[in-house]
Amino acid sequence: MTQSEKVRTRERLTELAMDLIERNGAMIAKSDLVAESRMSRARIDELFPEENDLFDAIVAQWFSHDIAIMEEIVRCELPIRRKFFEFFCRRFLRERERHDKDPALFALYCELGSERFEQVRGYIDLADHYLSELIAQAQDEGYFSDLPIDRALSLINQMVIAYTSPQIMLMIAPRLHEDKLAAIVDTLFAGLSARDGGALGTQDIRVA
Repeated sequence: MTQSEKVRTRERLTELAMDLIERNGAMIAKSDLVAESRMSRARIDELFPEENDLFDAIVAQWFSHDIAIMEEIVRCELPIRRKFFEFFCRRFLRERERHDKDPALFALYCELGSERFEQVRGYIDLADHYLSELIAQAQDEGYFSDLPIDRALSLINQMVIAYTSPQIMLMIAPRLHEDKLAAIVDTLFAGLSARDGGALGTQDIRVA
């Protein structure tokens, strides 16, 4: 089997594994692939040497569309505000489509991702990497003044988390809309900076 044949077979088996997850309502093992694909255990082990390799392939397939979106947005020539909106909105619409198509399956993938968070973390870090690139582009245009990129990254992630976290989407999906996300992005550009606007100026919290 050539390397390209291995890649195609691995992709086909990954899609089969995701079909089995949908049918069974649970994560599957390499032994399930052996039974369903009628391939030998040796061949399955050649393509997925460790049990975790199968889940890694599923995660890669799940996030492949998101990665393509982020790479496109970072490279495109849109105005910076629009780039931020598209960066979050396109992925949000993709996740909402998955959620609305099969909420139970969407919840299952969220559960599987939470249980194996260390295997998912790399994709979260990759999203942060692309967002950091956008923040640097925005700072070149004078936005987010005096904020270190890591600080801006943390603040922005907290502000848009409802549109990037599948777990939160499960809880409040009907309340999430593109126009609200656009308002959040506009607010970011209107005021996010290192300047103290007065919220920390009080000495204590008092009940009126």
